[in-house]
Amino acid sequence: MLKKISWLFFAITLYLILADAVQPWMHLPKLDHVGFTIVFVLFSLIHCAVLEGKKRATCFFAISAFTSYVMEEIGVRTGFIYGHYHYSNMLGPKLGSVPMIIPLAWFMMIYPSWRVAGVLARAIDSDSLLGRSTQALIAAMVMTAWDMVMDPGNTAAGLWVWERGGIYFGVPRQNYLGWILTTFLIYLTMSILSNGKEQRAIVDRGFSVLPIMAYALYAVRYIAADRVPALQLVALFAMGMPALLALASIYLARQSNTVVSPDKWTAN
Repeated sequence: MLKKISWLFFAITLYLILADAVQPWMHLPKLDHVGFTIVFVLFSLIHCAVLEGKKRATCFFAISAFTSYVMEEIGVRTGFIYGHYHYSNMLGPKLGSVPMIIPLAWFMMIYPSWRVAGVLARAIDSDSLLGRSTQALIAAMVMTAWDMVMDPGNTAAGLWVWERGGIYFGVPRQNYLGWILTTFLIYLTMSILSNGKEQRAIVDRGFSVLPIMAYALYAVRYIAADRVPALQLVALFAMGMPALLALASIYLARQSNTVVSPDKWTAN
């Protein structure tokens, strides 16, 4: 049942991404930022529950939501982590200085990025702290690549305001160092608490690859329809390269029917 629900939310997410991508040429019904985030988060959480089990999925979500909220709250209040910024009222009610939807949005991006990085880093030994730290850093870089394309557009849309501007389309470089730090802490904490155990569920390759497809489709959306040509190039290389490598590794693998885990390939 959960697998079917995950497929449903993936289909809705796919439609919403495509609706956003074709907006310059065709206006299709779509949700606002909050509604889209909720749909995408539900897909990520349910998909994670199918592959990792409900307990691990809940743990992953809790670590992500708590860590990202604390880092964001400190960031908004002090400007220390990401730079000096504040959120507008466009993202709904706030808990402290941070909209309640923001910790959900972090997991929305963290889970697909983790799956992409899991393919890229599958050859790294996850039994040692160095191996886990390396995997966490790779995943953090994959996710931060996403923010390099997303943040300038959302800043221009007024979702948040950089009070002192920045050198990268109005965004300070410190923001991206903060993203790497935040996501690294989340991924490393999850890796340590899960004790490096592999996923238990064995599913078909088509289902296991859905989060990676979501990441890749987001890259295509930015490449095809971003209004800033320079950001199209950023999307092509920052998001497009890890997405291409992950998908190529999956579909060109010698095994005829395999599924991807964060640590290594397992035969179906």
